[in-house]
Amino acid sequence: MAEVTANGLGQDALHAAHEAPATRIAYTEVHQEHPIKLYLVVWAWLFILSTCSYLVDYFGLHGYLRWSLILIFMILKAGLIVAVFMHMAWERLALAYAIILPPILVLVFVTMMVFEADYTLFTRLAFFGAGP
Repeated sequence: MAEVTANGLGQDALHAAHEAPATRIAYTEVHQEHPIKLYLVVWAWLFILSTCSYLVDYFGLHGYLRWSLILIFMILKAGLIVAVFMHMAWERLALAYAIILPPILVLVFVTMMVFEADYTLFTRLAFFGAGP
């Protein structure tokens, strides 16, 4: 049996009126839609970066310049894909740090090992000579 209040509305109508904005907020927090223009712009940037990556081979660049350009284009493309298509740009900052920091630390450790490898090579050359 519905109760009638002083303003003529039942308790159910009052509760529904108070709960409606909260459910709309929860719905908008859960379900996000991004404009199609964003995806088209990212697709265009991915196409441009891929073209630049292929142009490195087309122009015949060699050595460190070739590999550094290819790695830069690869990292930029991966960053765009992770940020937009995997929705990392809209995640909380703590989650972004949890995903992005480990690969950066791995790169730091690889760099440290490269310098350590040179030290080990020079130490072996100093004690054992250039080899047979």
